[in-house]
Amino acid sequence: MYEKEDKKYAPLSLKNQLCFPLYAASRRVIGQYRTLLDELGLTYTQYVTLMVLWEEGSVSVKELGHRLFLDSGTLTPVLKSLDTKGYIVRERCPDDERIVMATVTEKGMELREKALSVPGKIAGCICLEAEEAHELYRILYKILDGFE
Repeated sequence: MYEKEDKKYAPLSLKNQLCFPLYAASRRVIGQYRTLLDELGLTYTQYVTLMVLWEEGSVSVKELGHRLFLDSGTLTPVLKSLDTKGYIVRERCPDDERIVMATVTEKGMELREKALSVPGKIAGCICLEAEEAHELYRILYKILDGFE
């Protein structure tokens, strides 16, 4: 039988971890997305990649990785899949062959219309007031910015 929590080991207690509720909440939210995105034939990573391209039209792969906090080993298969589905094209920049650009296609823009309801449905699953959601967003980006 375990004895009462020893103060020495308190830092290892699950209840004292900031990372655990972040991890668990992320898994739950992405699980909600999965249900909606399955209907569109997208993974969550493909969806957020398209979100950047819907905003920008065309972005370098390096910039996409930076904006999505993804390394090239994770991003490359995502882009390949989106390319295969006809939602994007990848082309080398004519001015600098080292730069690969990802550009959303017309078919990819059509998918944008189908995805329009996703954010509202997700917001309905998360029990936060608008002000709380805004504050959480600010705090999470403060955490992310601390790693750069």
